[in-house]
Amino acid sequence: MTGSGNGRYGGWTTRRFPTTLTLRAATVFVSACLVTGCGVIPGATGGSRDPVTVMTWAPEGTRATNMPGMPAMAQAYARWVNSRGGIDGHELRVLTCNERNDPAGAAACARRAAEEGAVAVVGSYSQQGRAFMAPLEAAGIPYIGGYGVSDDEFTSYLSYPVNGGQPALLAGNGMQLAEACERVSLVRPDSVTGDNLPHLLNSGLAQRHHRMAADIPAAEDAGEYAAAARQSRKRAGEEGGCVTAALGERTANFFDSFRRLPSDGREVRVSSVLGSVDQPLVDRTGGANGPFEGAYITGWYPEAGDPAWAPMRQVIREHAFGDNRIDPADAGVQTTWIAYTVLRQVIEALRTEEITASQVSHALDRGVEVDTGGLTPKLRWRYEDMLGTPGFPRIVNRDVTFQVVRQGRLVAQKKGFVDTGATLREARSL
Repeated sequence: MTGSGNGRYGGWTTRRFPTTLTLRAATVFVSACLVTGCGVIPGATGGSRDPVTVMTWAPEGTRATNMPGMPAMAQAYARWVNSRGGIDGHELRVLTCNERNDPAGAAACARRAAEEGAVAVVGSYSQQGRAFMAPLEAAGIPYIGGYGVSDDEFTSYLSYPVNGGQPALLAGNGMQLAEACERVSLVRPDSVTGDNLPHLLNSGLAQRHHRMAADIPAAEDAGEYAAAARQSRKRAGEEGGCVTAALGERTANFFDSFRRLPSDGREVRVSSVLGSVDQPLVDRTGGANGPFEGAYITGWYPEAGDPAWAPMRQVIREHAFGDNRIDPADAGVQTTWIAYTVLRQVIEALRTEEITASQVSHALDRGVEVDTGGLTPKLRWRYEDMLGTPGFPRIVNRDVTFQVVRQGRLVAQKKGFVDTGATLREARSL
């Protein structure tokens, strides 16, 4: 059954299984068992166990960053696991919510999760950490695998991040650019979230005693960025300069303005972080002939063509039913996949008839270890596993990947993961 919420809660969808026909069949089966006696069916998954309800939220249809692929991936994941008997016999019910890039919308989604009995919010995107974490904490609902764009995701005792968020990306981007650029200009959102980015980038640049980047704040929802583009190129220096931008969905607008600048004879290399630039964007803007050819990109995970993504791609092929919101190269879709991998392994570790929010958070606190198949290092959220630095103490995955656009494809610039832990510890001292 599918339902749509009103304006109070934003768009939300509830997937309810099994169907009426399935319930009637189950009733007949149980009645027969009462008369004749039945053993456990070989290979059965314990379908009598209580369903598990979770929520995934993300902004859709807004003027700023939109992440429709994340709730769509969550729904596809639910169809997949339910087609296999659920998670350890528990049917997975996924609620989705449009948080609208708005504090009131994010808070409404969190309240909706509590009212619907969600045991976790999984694989979601929101910049409104202050708005959504308080209702979740009041209800005791863990936040698993947020995208990593709000500080609260790395400070709340009920948040369990699967990546290092924007902090690790910007610190890693600084490390990547320090090896290739004489001077760096950073174009970032003129917002509270954006205000932290220069310190993080500079912490990475400082690892090689690099000079600090020129800080250029810009509107997050602008249609063009000619003024910021001119300033960024000017401040990148005369030779060996780089311009990096982290404007989310509007990063493409910025680099479109940048490439339209009249030539001044200098070659300035461009850069960004995954989520602001990804393979779909490279494809849309001309591939090898577009503005991102040769660009340095810092990501959380292996490049989209890595074999470790094969299970996710198979689920999308078989259970997304051609949903064009889901792109396997999208960092949001990838984060949602990893977050639901965490949820599945936690529920399997609990092995109980009923799953509650407190059981999920206690299992994570006690040290359930999650293997993501090489997409991240093994994840665990014990106190001793956390970074512990002021500002983002709950980061447990400090690794990033260095990528580059070659012949229109995002490929590994450097094999394997790069640890930003030491860089992040230094970030707050700058």
